[in-house]
Amino acid sequence: MSGASEQKSGKVDFIGVVQEEASKVTIFPEFCAGLKGLENFSHIIILYWFHLRDHKKERQTLKVVPRRHLGAPEVGVFSCRSPSRPNPIGLSVVELVEIKGCTLIVKGLDAMDGSPIVDIKPYMPRSESIPNARAPEWTDHGSPT
Repeated sequence: MSGASEQKSGKVDFIGVVQEEASKVTIFPEFCAGLKGLENFSHIIILYWFHLRDHKKERQTLKVVPRRHLGAPEVGVFSCRSPSRPNPIGLSVVELVEIKGCTLIVKGLDAMDGSPIVDIKPYMPRSESIPNARAPEWTDHGSPT
């Protein structure tokens, strides 16, 4: 690619942490002002760090058999949602139930207690929902993530 950056690493500052079995997300005070206006959205996208998989061996994983999908073939890690991956970042689209100060109460977060929060984005149906999207048949079996 002409003009493409060859930067191979960067810095991530965690902005909060998952608490209480993935139903509560506490945002650190220095990032709390960034929540302004979020209450107007019914759903949000939460990016989080798979902190229990942040080890050299797990980060070298490039092929897996997706465990949550019965009968799935071995695929490249970028073809599934495995927590073992070069950059252990998770993504969940969740229902935003309530905001109490710097704490988000959510439904549907597929993250472990203690998972650091990388970022939060509003879910925008007009741009996030792809009507004719396709996926391999094996993704039809098992959990939705």
